[in-house]
Amino acid sequence: MDVGEEPLEKAARAGAAKDPNTYKVLSLVLSVCVLTVILGCIFGLKPSCAKEVKSCKGRCFERTFGNCRCDSACADLGNCCLDYQETCIEPERIWTCSKFRCGEKRLSRSLCSCSDDCRDKDDCCINYSSACLETCGTYAKNMRPVYPTKTFPNHYSIVTGLYPESHGIIDNKMYDPKMNASFALKSKEKFNPKWYKGEPIWLTAKYQGLKAGTFFWPGSDVKINGLFPDIYKIYNGSVPFEERILAVLKWLQLPKDERPHFYTLYLEEPDSSGHSHGPVSSEVIRALQRVDNMVGMLMDGLKGLNLHRCLNLILISDHGMEQASCKKYAHLDKYLGDVKDIKLVYGPAARLRPSDVPDKYYSFNYEGLARNLSCRELNQHFKPYLKHFLPKRLHFAKNDRIEPLTFYLDPQWQLALNPPAEKHCQGGFHGSDNVFSNMQALFIGYGPGFQHGAEVDSFENIEVYNLMCDLLNLIPASNNGTHGSLNHLLKNPIYTPTHPKEVSSLVQCPFTRTPRNNLGCSCNPSILPIVDLQTQLNLTMAEENIIKRGTLPYGRPRVIQKNSTVCLLYQHQFVSGYSHDILMPLWTSYTVDRNDIFSTEDFSNCLYQDLRVSLSPVHECSFYKNNAKLSYGFLSPPQLNKGSSKINSEALLTTNIVPMYQSFQVIWHYFHGTLLQRYAQERNGVNVVSGPVFDSDFDGRYDSSETLKQNSRRVRNQEVLIPTHFFIVLTSCKDPDQAPSQCENLDASAFILPHRTDNSESCVHGKQESSWVEELLRLHRARITDVEQITGLSFYQERKEPVSDILKLKTHLPIFNQED
Repeated sequence: MDVGEEPLEKAARAGAAKDPNTYKVLSLVLSVCVLTVILGCIFGLKPSCAKEVKSCKGRCFERTFGNCRCDSACADLGNCCLDYQETCIEPERIWTCSKFRCGEKRLSRSLCSCSDDCRDKDDCCINYSSACLETCGTYAKNMRPVYPTKTFPNHYSIVTGLYPESHGIIDNKMYDPKMNASFALKSKEKFNPKWYKGEPIWLTAKYQGLKAGTFFWPGSDVKINGLFPDIYKIYNGSVPFEERILAVLKWLQLPKDERPHFYTLYLEEPDSSGHSHGPVSSEVIRALQRVDNMVGMLMDGLKGLNLHRCLNLILISDHGMEQASCKKYAHLDKYLGDVKDIKLVYGPAARLRPSDVPDKYYSFNYEGLARNLSCRELNQHFKPYLKHFLPKRLHFAKNDRIEPLTFYLDPQWQLALNPPAEKHCQGGFHGSDNVFSNMQALFIGYGPGFQHGAEVDSFENIEVYNLMCDLLNLIPASNNGTHGSLNHLLKNPIYTPTHPKEVSSLVQCPFTRTPRNNLGCSCNPSILPIVDLQTQLNLTMAEENIIKRGTLPYGRPRVIQKNSTVCLLYQHQFVSGYSHDILMPLWTSYTVDRNDIFSTEDFSNCLYQDLRVSLSPVHECSFYKNNAKLSYGFLSPPQLNKGSSKINSEALLTTNIVPMYQSFQVIWHYFHGTLLQRYAQERNGVNVVSGPVFDSDFDGRYDSSETLKQNSRRVRNQEVLIPTHFFIVLTSCKDPDQAPSQCENLDASAFILPHRTDNSESCVHGKQESSWVEELLRLHRARITDVEQITGLSFYQERKEPVSDILKLKTHLPIFNQED
């Protein structure tokens, strides 16, 4: 129900009556910027509201017997309950609550209490409110911020569901060459609406008949699209936290026609203390305790208004925090000498532009400078990137405010023009890669709309906008999130996602009587027992169905690209979706079983004409001869040996190749020859779907036919489409005892690998392939959703799980441990 126990107004954008059983959202945002390991201690990120039968909760040091014991003798007897250590022993030496302690029975030797009456006794542990709030709500192991992991970009992403490249707030400091203006948090330009794109949720609410109140939030004091929230405050960091909370509690008591349905509340701590003193400091601990007290004050206020059970509360942070050090600052003057003609936005996500802007902004030799700064020394802690070469998962390229030359920094490292003064490299910082463990953020959802006591896997903060819209029964504006991917957080989701429809029909590719051409190849017949491929591949429907079960265990990818001409090509070990538009497969799928092996034969100059499609010069070996950089690669590896002594000759068909730089072949061969076998053994088999990517305008979306034509290359008087990237999707079973064809629950990972003319990104000189290739793949991991958007494909449509569960799989991205 809503605060006033009245149904919400009809949403203007919906045009139809909505479910009145809708809850208001109070979004409480704390800028929690501490190491995840600290959060694990401070906030006790585990759920528990229900009493556990085999638990020491309420039984510590009592001589009661049951399935397990909790008295001091149980350790010697070996029959302690599983939570004995956490529930009975640790309270004597830690100052924080955890899932085991919330609602505990008082212990005389505890340093502090997590009991229900600790507020009355004034002896609560420092994180009592936060930790014991989450144990009865829904919380994420961590929430992934957007890149760069800075304050303004992330706050604005949370309320718009957009990546910074889409909403325009790409950093706390930025320059717009078209406006010829600079944005900074302490400048008047911060209030210029031209910087803010997208639709923040307070506007979504207003457009659909609801009211919004914001007590501070980046963008909420700016007249975006000509509107402010119904109630808002100009940011003033000196306003006490208590005053902010009391104001929100007063807003909740306004008359119905004035009372907001949506609220934001912003607290600067422990971000401020983290910057000043570092994430692991007593000052941060005190700041966390202060924030926790504020959460307690808010909850007490809601309880006093009898609203604590009918409001949805989201406790969220924008990023993590890392310890700064002058020893971990790289500086460009070491490599360039004179740096007076360039400006650098310093930090862990540095960007460079010329000093003379806007005149030289677009004409500056960024590429030459990137080459000059690449691989200058062993163990160099920064990499210069032309922005379109950055990992696609960062979504940090398609905006003129992002300088063409950016820098990717190792964990804990920052970049500056000159050696920084000591005072500038103390304390804490953030902004690094959003998959680094120390950059992760906090999410707790509590209220009648959320699941009770549920722990969920990590997700990205762009998904929160859709979640809040669902809680308010609003139709979201267009955004980068995947609507429905967080349905598992909600008790009664109102949105039911569906798979996108395939918009291009499949065509037939029958065998023709065209005579075979001389492809200019030199296959060795002694090692390739060739049969009549036309007879071999003239398959019945029953044979195709058998092949599908092995090569497409999760269904074929659907083609979402408009006006595509695609046919399915069946081979005994793989299936391809061949595109007549680009003269190569959009995708190829095959399965590698645990015991499959790969031969070491070289098939680099051996192809056989596939008579099911028209031959093009790009299908001939002779086309690539004497080309120092460009060759071809196989999507399904001919070296794959599936329990037979016969060579996989079908993989040598002209419809299984893609134009590929020779430098990239090193990566491709190592993946198939080494990593793929390892994955198959570890996961009890793995299904592989791979193919080319065309993203010439680096917007993360597949290129239109017009863009493809504009970016084709002329080689030997032939127009050739050269992929900008290649994608790989690996799918296996969560249960390693199940083979890919038997999966109940899926596990998946994906890669979008840049297709470059050299391997300078990896500084390969003197490195083993096992080192630099695996590092490259880890850096360019991606969500399956990213792969779908950049290829125009849709995966797993033939699975029987709810689509929302499939979306959860597609949007997952693993976190990188700092030490990896």
